[in-house]
Amino acid sequence: MVVAFGDSLTAGYGAETGKSYPDFLQKDLDAEGLKWHVINGGVSGDTTTDGLNRIGEVLAYKPRIVIVEFGGNDGLRGLPIETTRANLEQIVSTLTKSGIKVVLAGMTLPPNYGPDYIHSFEKIYQDLAAHYKLTRIPFLLEGVATQRGLMQRDGLHPTGEGNAIVAKTVLRYLRPLLH
Repeated sequence: MVVAFGDSLTAGYGAETGKSYPDFLQKDLDAEGLKWHVINGGVSGDTTTDGLNRIGEVLAYKPRIVIVEFGGNDGLRGLPIETTRANLEQIVSTLTKSGIKVVLAGMTLPPNYGPDYIHSFEKIYQDLAAHYKLTRIPFLLEGVATQRGLMQRDGLHPTGEGNAIVAKTVLRYLRPLLH
């Protein structure tokens, strides 16, 4: 079992029902004949603090793999980098200590947040992946975020078509862990 654990990007905010990236990931796995079940553990608006508070729900599924996608809401709210880092580290640490493989989905922020904050924010994912030897997706919305037709009007969330591409990106990093 794979749990996609995150915020609105995982939940599929604004996309039609059945068109979140975890929905497409399940379809892609099925199409390849890979017998994995994907659970969408995304909640729109969640920060890393909310994710940390929900870690017990994820552990209850007894997953073999968890895709951790949090931090965007922390960054957009300008929360302290140290808080985001500490929460993500506790999430990752809890999962890995439970014998769960973690795929860490990296994020970035719009340029108006300034280069220093953005660099410090992105470094959280790099550092945690290196420290815990995790599979890291450098940027979850790779190939989607800059394509207007693949993003909703808010410029933050993919459309259903965009989520299909996100799922392919996730699968590229997930595939080595599935065997």
